[in-house]
This record gives sequence, structure tokens and C-alpha cells, in this order.
Amino acid sequence: MTLQQLNYVLTIARYGSLNKAAEALYITQPSLTSSLKELENELGIKIFYRNSRGVSPTADGEEFLTSARQLYRQYELLAEKYESGKVKRKFSVSTQHYSFAVQAFVNTVKKFGTAQYDFSILETKTRWVISDVAESRSEVGILYISDYNRRYIGRMLKKNDLIFTPLTDCKAYVYLYKNHPLASHESIGLEELQEYPCVMFNQGEEGSSFLAEEILSDVSYERVIHTADRATNLNLMKGLNAFTLCSGIISSELNGSEYIAIPFREDERHKNTVMTIGCISRERSIRSDVGEAYIAELKRELGLSAEPTGEPTGESAGEPTGEPTDEPTDDEKSEQDGKN
Repeated sequence: MTLQQLNYVLTIARYGSLNKAAEALYITQPSLTSSLKELENELGIKIFYRNSRGVSPTADGEEFLTSARQLYRQYELLAEKYESGKVKRKFSVSTQHYSFAVQAFVNTVKKFGTAQYDFSILETKTRWVISDVAESRSEVGILYISDYNRRYIGRMLKKNDLIFTPLTDCKAYVYLYKNHPLASHESIGLEELQEYPCVMFNQGEEGSSFLAEEILSDVSYERVIHTADRATNLNLMKGLNAFTLCSGIISSELNGSEYIAIPFREDERHKNTVMTIGCISRERSIRSDVGEAYIAELKRELGLSAEPTGEPTGESAGEPTGEPTDEPTDDEKSEQDGKN
């Protein structure tokens, strides 16, 4: 197996067509097909199904392509490091919708500049944060875990050979517009919020409450509006007196001073809970100098020391203590029952 063959199969997967992949690679289709067959024979698996409409990965092929992307991305990073005069170095972050993560990214871009670097940041769904890092589209992912989602997220991380390094712990805050009727309160309980819409980032259907970006996602809200970006959330908070539950760590430079975070007040039925914000990365991967700088900027935004955090532990990596299991928790069973 060669790097050239890996490039070939990744290009085929990208285009979904042997003809188009051959054109992109500037080789003939028979040469590409021959190289693919040699690789499949060596591996003992079939990577692609072929039909009149093109090609699509088999189950074995999907697994192989995930590993191939990781390996080839490491090769590209290594090549870029020692050929800095020829190719722009790349750095990408995938994150849940956190203004402090964006501000840390802004600071990092200012530090390194865009002349020699190709930067990207993706504010996206929790599932995609995990898949972006697992498939090497991003070097770093930012998300949170709590007692409620720890087992669910932990299994996803373990399945994708990812580790979670905690950065900070925080409790729930109610985030709303400065002129909201509850804006003058020192703390806000759930009963006071029930007449106002709660804005939540859409996560799709499967495991949605365990993938939610909002803390206390297991609470049943009477009024909910799902959105896809922070700007829409802010507009709804201003126009509809909507609110959301967050970490309370807000970048006023990006979100402005018109929005405030007020501590959530727990009661007997609705307890406050700790959310641990951290970064995910691939196991045994080497963080780039830009990645190290981004984590340092992230810690500064969180009011932490910029010193390295050290090796993550199994529990901090989002894995449950004791032997891991694929059995769903009672909460997971309840969510699935509610959908059936």
C-alpha cells in the first residue's frame, strides 16, 4: 500500500466516479481501476461498489476510508511543515456554537497571519464536530460533556478513537436580551422561563437531547425554537424575548453588550448541573504549533493558565468509569421510547 494509492481511493470517494477521479488525478481510468484492484486484493476487502451511476463505499470501505483520511492528513501536515515555502499550511477547528471559541480563533489568526496559512473554523452540530476531527477535517474540536450526556458522547469518542481534554467547568446561565422582562433578576428559575421561547441549536433526530449544546437539555420546555447559528439566536432573543441556557462564558467583543447571562436558579425538580468544556483530538496525533497556540488562546478566553493541561484520563475523555458498555442508559431508553 502506498500514499499514491491512498490518494487515489480518497479522490474516488470524493468524486463518487472513477471517470471524474481519473480526470482530477490526470491519469487514465484503466490505470486508476488497476491501482484500485491491486489495493483491494492486498487488503482483502472490496472498497467500492460499482454501478452505472458511479461508485459508493462498502461497509469495509467506509472503515478503511476513515483511517486513510487520517493517515493521509498526517502526511499532508508533515509535507506542509517542511515545504512551507511551497504550500500554505492548514489549520481547522470544529466547534459547538461558542463565541469564546471564535474569539480564540480570531486571536490565533492574528498571531500567525493568513499569508502562509489556510485557516477555517466550523460552528456546527455536535455530531459533526466529532466526525470532523475523526476524519481529519479539523485538528481540534470544542464541545462539552455533563453527567447527562457523558456515556453517550463517551461512546462516540471511543468509537472514533478520539480523546477529550477538559478545559473548564461551569454551571448553567440563562442568556437573554438586556431588555428582557427577566433581565433585572439576580437569578432565574425554570418556572419564570416557561412563558418565553427557548432557542436551541438543531441537532437532528438521533440522540438529539444527548447531543444538545444547551445545558439541562433533558428539561421539557413548553416553547422551543430550533436554529442553526448564533446570529439567529441573538435576533430571536431580541425580537421574541427568547432565551437559551449556556455556560455563561460570553465574548462581548463578538456578541456585543446588549445580551446578558444570569445564573440559573435550581429547584427540587430542576437541579443545576456542571458542564465540562474541553477539546477533542485524535488519539496518538501530534498537535501542530498553530493548534497549540489556539488552545493557549482558548484558555486565555476562559480565564485559565495557558500552560498545557497534561494527558487526559479515561474519565475526562468522556468515557464512563468501569467497563464500557453499549447498553443504553435509562435516559437514552426513555428518549427512544418517546420517539417510537
